[in-house]
Amino acid sequence: MTKVHLAHDVWVLVGDGRKALLLRNHGDAAHPNLRTCLVFQSAPNPPSAAQGPDRPGRSVDHASGRRSGMDEPDIHDLTEQRFVQSLAGQLRTLEAEIHALVVVAPPRALAELRAAFSNGLRKKIVAEVSKDLTHHPVHEIERILHGARQG
Repeated sequence: MTKVHLAHDVWVLVGDGRKALLLRNHGDAAHPNLRTCLVFQSAPNPPSAAQGPDRPGRSVDHASGRRSGMDEPDIHDLTEQRFVQSLAGQLRTLEAEIHALVVVAPPRALAELRAAFSNGLRKKIVAEVSKDLTHHPVHEIERILHGARQG
């Protein structure tokens, strides 16, 4: 089970490519009390078929006459990458207030967040948890990170 030291006043970012919660511990390490500071939500992301052509394009090399298929960008991935970039930019505005940061995200989102954060924010990361907890209520996130047993 995951156990993270949640010191008083530590900030916790719980996110994925579509939603993020910024929480702050108003309790201490023994008795954490996470409270929601900000909620970030991406714009609706309809199915790929509704966002672009249903099949990849083709190109022709006029010199040789060869044809080749072109890869279509994954529109969902691009939308999630834009959300992560926007989230990192918004956290940059709070960087002076954040003294310690715990980042909780699925592996792929965690890597994208790490790359998008400023150097100053990266230095403030005290723990990273590779889990998707965005759909959990705050009290469950607190319980999971604190490592308390379900009773």
